[in-house]
Amino acid sequence: MPCLLMISTAFRVAAQAVPNPGEGIPHLVTFGAQGDPAWGDDDHCQTFFFLVPKTTKSALYIRVFDPDTGGELDEKKGSWNTTVEFAVYGGPGAHSNPASQSTDPKGDFLSGNQLLTQTFGADAATDGQWVSLGPFDPHQGELVEEFGGYVLKVVALGRTGDDGNLYSYFLSTSDTENQPVEGGNGFTYEYTFRLPTKAGAQVHLYPFIARNVVSIKQSNFDGDADGELRLFSVARNGHPATLSADANWTSSQHVIDRREKGLSLDITYTKKGSYPNDVVFYVTDQYDKALPFFAIPLGGKPRYHYIFDVRFK
Repeated sequence: MPCLLMISTAFRVAAQAVPNPGEGIPHLVTFGAQGDPAWGDDDHCQTFFFLVPKTTKSALYIRVFDPDTGGELDEKKGSWNTTVEFAVYGGPGAHSNPASQSTDPKGDFLSGNQLLTQTFGADAATDGQWVSLGPFDPHQGELVEEFGGYVLKVVALGRTGDDGNLYSYFLSTSDTENQPVEGGNGFTYEYTFRLPTKAGAQVHLYPFIARNVVSIKQSNFDGDADGELRLFSVARNGHPATLSADANWTSSQHVIDRREKGLSLDITYTKKGSYPNDVVFYVTDQYDKALPFFAIPLGGKPRYHYIFDVRFK
């Protein structure tokens, strides 16, 4: 199948940092359970999946940078009072359960076998440090034939408090340093993250467009109308998309060109202001099914293919 071939090609890239440097995203963010959604986290939960090829033999670690909520990177609301739980799931249903792929943490979104859980509050020992979750055997993940590998799920869930926890992931073969897993990748169906604070900085989101996708709807929350959104692909060169205002959801619909199928889009967010802001994004198809954002775009970074109309008299 063409889709599997495209994913197999992506496996040759060594990774995996989440966010990936090519995305231009400084950090992920999850607020405590009592956090005000107006600060940019609509549901106080973020689910990521880590994909490794079937041939992976080495033990895996999901490393978390700055997992505590109480330091320089984090977003304080009054006094520090927030705890965030990081839980890792594998086995049947970890990814295939539809609730795991939903944009809302409802129903059985914690599906699969819980392999590990660890909760962090304000903790000087882990502030600004890497903490390793694991080890995990690759076969503890769920085998997803569509992606040609095993998938582990990690859920960051705000348990208490109202502060914002900013953090990053790295899928590693070592528990003491970031050693990439050959062919690894990370993906999510809803992305909550901190925007850059430099005016003119760009963020790139890479939703994968399967062969059966006819149209998409991109939805975003709390963009503060601070910048512009444009879509890039092999078939479009900066088509405008709608950006939300403060504490509001908005969306725009876009018909998919046949040349875009089996590849990734590039949703480019160009920041206008220099102040910090957190936002949420997801993309759905014509059936309202969420599409995955891959940290490393499947098929490579989208580049517009110019069509030249040469005529001879």
